[in-house]
Amino acid sequence: MPLCRVCNTTYEPFINFGPMPIANCFQLPEEQPEEYRFDLTVGVCPKCSMVQLVDQPEPERMFHENYAYFSSISRSMAHHFKEFAEMVRTERLNEPNPFVVELGSNDGIMLRHFADWGVRHLGVEPSANVAAAAREKGVNTLCAFFNEATAQSILAEHGPADAILAANVMCHIPTLHSVIEGFTTLLKPSGVIMYEDPYLGDIISRNSYDQIYDEHVFYFSLRSVGELFGMHGFELVDAIPQEVHGGSMRYVLARKGAHKPTARLQELLEAEGRLNLGTLATYDAFRGRVELSRENLVSTLKELKAQGKRVLGYGATSKSTTVLNYCGIGTDLIDFISDTTPTKQGRLTPGSRIPVRPYADFQASLPDVALLFAWNHGKEIIANEHTFQQGGGKWLLYVPEVEILS
Repeated sequence: MPLCRVCNTTYEPFINFGPMPIANCFQLPEEQPEEYRFDLTVGVCPKCSMVQLVDQPEPERMFHENYAYFSSISRSMAHHFKEFAEMVRTERLNEPNPFVVELGSNDGIMLRHFADWGVRHLGVEPSANVAAAAREKGVNTLCAFFNEATAQSILAEHGPADAILAANVMCHIPTLHSVIEGFTTLLKPSGVIMYEDPYLGDIISRNSYDQIYDEHVFYFSLRSVGELFGMHGFELVDAIPQEVHGGSMRYVLARKGAHKPTARLQELLEAEGRLNLGTLATYDAFRGRVELSRENLVSTLKELKAQGKRVLGYGATSKSTTVLNYCGIGTDLIDFISDTTPTKQGRLTPGSRIPVRPYADFQASLPDVALLFAWNHGKEIIANEHTFQQGGGKWLLYVPEVEILS
């Protein structure tokens, strides 16, 4: 049996999605099909409650000079990160000449606000292309993976950090102990760590199994975060639920005794306890719902095809890789997927090899049904697609359950 990456306890997997390609490996049509696959299997540790991938590809396979995700593409995410930055500035930067560090800073979507405010900052971003995009926006960015050695280097050049931030990043890192050791080195005694990631409670309750893919090695709960950081002398002092990425949690941590835990944290811990995230029966039930979702989605697509309906995908997301490959969906059921990300357009989806085309192609050839892979931006997307809907177009959703919006 595998060993927990957090506490070294043996655990049993509870779901296997089968051989899976790299979620962001969008290839050109003339390229040979991606041969690399890994076994996408998930388990939960009985001791520390950490839900995690059994195996994960090497970081260099996932984060590189051709990485396809740029945060600034989404207007809703731009607004979200502005709010995050303003919260940090007003509530957590209380000392003169503060210094903010962000892990996985992407194209600088959050740190650019600190740059505009004249706040000392540094992004640590391992993907060269998005790090370069951040620098072009005036955001100080180091292209590297964060660890103890990186923290020592930053400390020597810039001094200690008042706040260390991360958004949809910590769940990507298999070697979290080395990262947290870096936090211990770099963070001021009174400083805070603030990070947000998809919340396990939302994944289970919303049946959003597509949150599970190669980049997400950990699926955090309040309890598992407390266990992990407690091993390094930190404690949770607050937590703030977020709607982004289909349901996330913003965790606020500090050195033990440095800040008083909030009443909100206690309420959230009690609510989490009612979800029974520490029992294997919860995950067995989740697996059953996932298998039913696959069956219903495939049967719905086949029925639409039999009716002569034309189906297009909307949003060539990382999450869609799990859905397409787990469900065995290809060009026999979906003609192409529309996406606004230039680096994905003209390429093929990983494994399933469905063409990804510009949004203009969706507008020029409106389908009968759009399968919404970017469901976490659903409100924003559906509100903007007046022409599609007025022409009789319908949305096919699969989170929390498979349904066609009429």
